[in-house]
Amino acid sequence: MDAVDPTLFRLAIFVLAVFVGYYVVWSVTPALHTPLMSVTNAVSSVIIVGALLAAAAHGGGGAHVWISKGAGAAAAALASVNIFGGFLVTQRMLSMYRKKDRPKVEGAGR
Repeated sequence: MDAVDPTLFRLAIFVLAVFVGYYVVWSVTPALHTPLMSVTNAVSSVIIVGALLAAAAHGGGGAHVWISKGAGAAAAALASVNIFGGFLVTQRMLSMYRKKDRPKVEGAGR
């Protein structure tokens, strides 16, 4: 029996993760969207740590180190955009539930 190519195996896992992620996110009710965004921000913060470790990689030199540094820097940039965008969306959604102050009309009620 031949072994499965590791690249094909990883690609299959990635494709399955995309499908599962799509169906999980789109089946969330709107009431749970804000907590979901908060959890996504927490996950992205963990990704930032791994991305910074990859960007700070040093080794014997060569192209592999520069690929690691580039991928780490790109991952850190994309995860930080996700974190800041998630916070903006969360703040906007939470502002929808705040009470709005009504302006007082002078001279009314006499």
